[in-house]
Amino acid sequence: MNTRDEVLAQAADELRPPPAPDGTGVISSWDLSVGVDGPGSRFVVFTCGCPLRCLYCQNPETWRMRDGRRVTVDEVMAEIGKYRRFIEVAGGGVTVSGGEPLLQPRFTAELLRRCKDAGLHTALDTSGFLGDRADDALLADTDLVLLDIKSGDPEAYRALTGRDLEPTLRFARRLADLGKRTWVRFVLVPGLTDAPEHVDAVARFVAGLGNVEHVDVLPFHRMAAEKYGRLGLTFPLADVRPPGPDLTARVRAQFAVRGVTAI
Repeated sequence: MNTRDEVLAQAADELRPPPAPDGTGVISSWDLSVGVDGPGSRFVVFTCGCPLRCLYCQNPETWRMRDGRRVTVDEVMAEIGKYRRFIEVAGGGVTVSGGEPLLQPRFTAELLRRCKDAGLHTALDTSGFLGDRADDALLADTDLVLLDIKSGDPEAYRALTGRDLEPTLRFARRLADLGKRTWVRFVLVPGLTDAPEHVDAVARFVAGLGNVEHVDVLPFHRMAAEKYGRLGLTFPLADVRPPGPDLTARVRAQFAVRGVTAI
């Protein structure tokens, strides 16, 4: 089993992906989802490679680019085309997720542009850590950003992800300056992200942005534990219990006190 230090070292390696042919990217899979990856029914593309190693990550198979498969934007658009009628009737669109899509900014930008040109609603699901790699054109082709703010405390954020919090906050402020429609995601993990002062730090920050429609408070779960085992990895939070309804209600109330809608 990999140690935490080894896992973080692998994450650092992902920041230096090999050059890729134009119009191509590396993905883990694509899937259809309802309600959790943006409005309506979504075609979700899961890119490979991520510079974070969140202790609660549910998709460890997307961590490394070398574990994915290279595809062209044309291939992805052809697959999206099979479901276009269903997506449109269900009021959905296309979400680029991961992994971290901004690790492959050229591929992500071209895919979002093609979807936008095709009249499809677009969403970008990101930690924001690599937000500086998203140029204005990429964001112009993004109708909605799903931004993970994993903690409001820099030390807790680093313990949880292995990375610094500030790049995510900087990206969030840039989205606010652009007036970009944003949903914030906050994963509630007992003992890790539930400290009242840390939750309030997220709530205060989000309340000051002006472009966040709501915060999704997502209760932690352990459904990925078996997946970690198959990959030869240790699931760090195997012994952590999901939050109960009282804790979830308290956290949502903390956002509400700051004038932030939490669902």
